[in-house]
Amino acid sequence: MNNDANTHLDEKSSFPVGGRHAHFILITCSLLYMINCVDRQVLSVVMEPMKAELGLSDALLGTLQTVFLLSIAFLAYPISFLMDRWSRKKAISLMALIWSIFTFVTGLGRSFLGVLIPRTLVAAGEAGFSAGGTALIGAAYPHHTRARALGIFNATIPLGMGIGVILGGVLSAKYGWRAPFFIFAVPGIILGIVALFMKDYKTTEDLDETGKRKGFFKSAVSLFQIPTLRWTYLGNAMQNITAYSFLTWAPAFVMRAQGVGEDKAGLLIGILSLMAIVGAPLGGVIADLWQKKNPRGRVLTPVVTLLLTFVFYILAVYFELTGIGLVFGFALGLFLVMGLASFAAITQDVVKPAQKGMAWGMNAFAMYVLGGGWGPLVVGLLSDSLNRPEDPAFGLKYALIIASVGSILGSLFLLIASRHYQADMEKVAGYELKADE
Repeated sequence: MNNDANTHLDEKSSFPVGGRHAHFILITCSLLYMINCVDRQVLSVVMEPMKAELGLSDALLGTLQTVFLLSIAFLAYPISFLMDRWSRKKAISLMALIWSIFTFVTGLGRSFLGVLIPRTLVAAGEAGFSAGGTALIGAAYPHHTRARALGIFNATIPLGMGIGVILGGVLSAKYGWRAPFFIFAVPGIILGIVALFMKDYKTTEDLDETGKRKGFFKSAVSLFQIPTLRWTYLGNAMQNITAYSFLTWAPAFVMRAQGVGEDKAGLLIGILSLMAIVGAPLGGVIADLWQKKNPRGRVLTPVVTLLLTFVFYILAVYFELTGIGLVFGFALGLFLVMGLASFAAITQDVVKPAQKGMAWGMNAFAMYVLGGGWGPLVVGLLSDSLNRPEDPAFGLKYALIIASVGSILGSLFLLIASRHYQADMEKVAGYELKADE
């Protein structure tokens, strides 16, 4: 048992693990994550009609998503830092209200800036949510089922994205591109209120070796001093170059390559996204089972799935998601998210209680700033530069293929992380969580 006074607990004061309260946390956070991803992904399916009405280039469309992701990146760690010192459930409730209100305001936009500014504020609301949800769920479930629970949580990412592009495409085609933003704003407000009824664990101080409280920057640096986290952050950043390039541009690519409207393109990409509902929890189950047999199994799971993602991504895009390309697209939808549960569980496995929210918040910063956040913009710039008037899909097609390199780099960095995982986990094995009053 670690002797730190802030983490030493008696049995009565321990944060309860498992049971109904854990399931309530998982359900509430998962539904909120789904709505979060609906509001995030709907932009991709309305980009073509928005482009036509507002007169935007691919570079400006890519800028909308890149600014959105980078806003999440720069705000995720500061918000998670404050969250770990205040209250996770109250922060989650407040964030849901903010991102939902500004999702509605996005639909009122009449210019590039009129869409960019509220989308940036949506990002401000979403920035710390995954950190809070990951920390609460990770704390509520025991180590041997943690990846499975987080796999369910992360399965709502593709579910939300699928709903966003399918229903968003239908609403846009019937009522105009602004309608989805108005309608999708409502559920987040309701669930934000429900979140206040979740149990939370007691906030503890993040202390240095002398017993002094760590400040903002020292806490950030301490996370990168954990080898497993450092390489996991880099691996996740690289794989998100591939992931967010595809998620942002796939509906527009289908519309250009197959000559269909946003409703049909949204339906196709939404169905592919729904494959990930199987992939995310399946990845969590595989990671937990592999971990029982190999002390590096949880980290090796995304090493393998990212290599498979690379293969199916290139094949799906090259064959333009039609015919055999559609089959490869279904495989891509399955493998693209298989590592999400592992990423989340790893960040919780190797840190102290006072760092749990920050560990995932820093992951959000790293995954966007060091990789994924730039993908949509770079793909947009490459698409404009490679554009061929006689083939409207050509530039975007090969820009997307270039983005596949992120999966290979991500797999390499995670392989390095796996070498440190067991030792880093053992360093925090004696810490426990205390129930909030």
